[in-house]
Amino acid sequence: MATENYLAFDLGAGSGRAILGRFDGERLLLEELHRFPNDPIRVHGHLHWDVLGLFSEMKTGLTKAASQKPVSLGADTWGVDFALLDDSGGLISNPYCYRDSRTNGVMDQVFANVSREDIFNATGLQFMEINTLFQLYSMKGSQALETASSFLMMPDLFHYWLSGRPVCEYTDASTSQCLDPRCRTWATGLLSRLGLPTAILPEIVPPGTALGDLLPDIAAECGLAERGAGVMQVVAPAAHDTASAVSAISDQGGDWAYLSSGTWSLLGCEATEPQVTPAVLDRDFTNEGGAWGKTLLLKNICGLWMLEECRREWSRQGVDTNYEGLCSNAAAAEPFRSLIDVDDPSFVAPGDMPARIAAHCTRRGQSAPETPGQFARCIFESLALTYRLVLADLQQITGRPIRRLHIVGGGSKNALLCQYAADATGMAVEAGPVEATALGNVLLQAVAAGRLSGPTEARDLVRRSVQLTTYDPIGDQDAWRQAAERLSQPIQG
Repeated sequence: MATENYLAFDLGAGSGRAILGRFDGERLLLEELHRFPNDPIRVHGHLHWDVLGLFSEMKTGLTKAASQKPVSLGADTWGVDFALLDDSGGLISNPYCYRDSRTNGVMDQVFANVSREDIFNATGLQFMEINTLFQLYSMKGSQALETASSFLMMPDLFHYWLSGRPVCEYTDASTSQCLDPRCRTWATGLLSRLGLPTAILPEIVPPGTALGDLLPDIAAECGLAERGAGVMQVVAPAAHDTASAVSAISDQGGDWAYLSSGTWSLLGCEATEPQVTPAVLDRDFTNEGGAWGKTLLLKNICGLWMLEECRREWSRQGVDTNYEGLCSNAAAAEPFRSLIDVDDPSFVAPGDMPARIAAHCTRRGQSAPETPGQFARCIFESLALTYRLVLADLQQITGRPIRRLHIVGGGSKNALLCQYAADATGMAVEAGPVEATALGNVLLQAVAAGRLSGPTEARDLVRRSVQLTTYDPIGDQDAWRQAAERLSQPIQG
């Protein structure tokens, strides 16, 4: 079988990559062709994404891939953020970053009009101020929203610029809190009750949809014009990065959970149907779209964002924090000295993260971390303990046992965090693939091309292509249990 190449654009909330997937019929190998930063830009007090800069970087990646003659390309990104377009398809304004402060307090304004229960029953989604629903509500009455002709989530914007087809891919649309997870259509009734426009919402397409040929002007600019008409298909993969990552997990059984570990930690399981129940609402879980017709029942947890923000602040202070050295110092630090609620709202915005962590510890009556190693240990232990608590809730909600945890994404390279996750949860951890998001992106493109039939073939291919690392629990289980109980205690006063 001839080797076919696929191009995956994997855009995270800190960096983006163009990755080539080579499939020879037996194994799938990935090669990074181009990496570029993706940092929000503050303008007049608000955070925006530089989407034109990102698109320029994507075209650079496409140019570098041209000689490899990819069959198709597809993009996956973070969720919730969106662009508003005018009637000619142009950007009305720079898309906001979800960490922008304009949604502060908006949830309470929305709940004054439609109850929390009604919103959950309509959308099945976890309540976070960053959700698209609250972003849109914060823009009510603005010229941008009132003059918009169409709305596209972030990966859909890039697919539109590449193919000319303005649609929303299902998995990313499912992060918006504007979608009904049962019928997989926009929750127009809810949006109308909130006075939000619905005519701007485009068609929703499933993951693995071929959107059409790469536009001729892009092909010419990137050195592909000599290949003639139909040089490359643009495919909407599982365009939400979490959905792409989970689609690349090799496990075929039903007794596992996943943790997509990066800027965010997204912990959950695959379900055959959305779970829109009081228990899911009470425990603040969410129903997001997955590949292969699945629902991802999960909880969004603040992830390694905190550590990266700490490193950014230390760098500003002239403190060198090499990642390997930081992990080594964390391993040597005193265990359970400082524990934090990683989902405290004070950790969402950019800024002086060490100061905010120290203040949080003080409010909890604990000793605050003082050295980078202590801060890192605090973050890693607190994350691992949060995984333990969320997994307990997940097993109660689903009524099924979970015996192993798959950690995928960049966090799977962090051996210390993976070991703490195994120790805290008391279950085996399978770490990898590191490049799960790009791998899942390529798998969905291969399905669209007819090279793979579906999830069984795709996950068999992952097992043949990727080396995983297993972490078994080795820590003091009683100490981890006591730490979990301590973290669960509410802040006094």
